[in-house]
Parts: sequence; C-alpha cells; structure tokens
Amino acid sequence: MTPNLTYVIVIGVLVAAGVTLLLERSLTRVLMGVILLGNGANLLLLIGGRAGGAPIVGTTSQEEMSDPLPQAMILTAIVITLGMTAFLLALAYRSWHLNGHDEVQDDVEDRRIMTLAERDEGPDGEDTGDDDDDDMTAEGERLAASATPGRSG
Repeated sequence: MTPNLTYVIVIGVLVAAGVTLLLERSLTRVLMGVILLGNGANLLLLIGGRAGGAPIVGTTSQEEMSDPLPQAMILTAIVITLGMTAFLLALAYRSWHLNGHDEVQDDVEDRRIMTLAERDEGPDGEDTGDDDDDDMTAEGERLAASATPGRSG
C-alpha cells in the first residue's frame, strides 16, 4: 500500500510549521507548534495503518481486517497532545498574569555562563587559563540585577 501524496505533503507542512513555531519565544506560538506537530504525528500514524473491515473476529476475514494498532496509537497521541496543551495554556496564562506577556526570557544563569565561556577563550578559541572568579561574580551580579523581571498583579 502506498500513501496518498496529499497526506504526505500535509504531514510535512504540519510538522514543518509545528517545529518552526516551537522555536519561537512566545508561549502562545509554542502551544500552536505543539498542536500542529501533534496533528502531523497523528496523520503519520493514520497513513501507516491498512484500510479494511472492522477488526472483530467472525465479522471479517483475517486478510480484510484493518490494523487496530495505529488507531490505538492515535488515541494515545491525542491524549498526550491534550495534556501538553493544557500544561502550556496554564504556563502562558500564569506568565501573562505575572508579567503582562507570554514571552520566555533568557535565563540569567545561562547568560552568566556564556559570558564566562567567552572570557576564557583567547582570540583563536584557545583557553587562556584566566580564572578571575571575583570579576566573574561581579559580572554575574550585574547581569542578575539587570534581568530581574518586574512583578505586576
């Protein structure tokens, strides 16, 4: 059995759009990306099954029965996507309530580690061996002070 070309193109578009949206900073777009990716995965599982009669012994011959496993996997994927959607909706609502937006900001610790790594590398990417912890602590404190989000609500 060969899959319909239309299904393959739709699956590719859904997965590509879902991955693109997952890479955004807005939780609303991440939520839409999860939903599109879930729908693309469901369609992929759907075209993996064989069409046929009901998989009930005695009503259809064994050669004509459809495979019930893709259907069960799709139901499981729907439940998982629903759970992820509810979780991301709760995160977006909480972020909107606390900050007035749903954009995910950079982590202060990640920026501090990136700054430390950049200072340890020389002009050609070689390790210079400088371990000025006092300078790094002051830099980390400055970054933490500049990135402290205001709280409203």
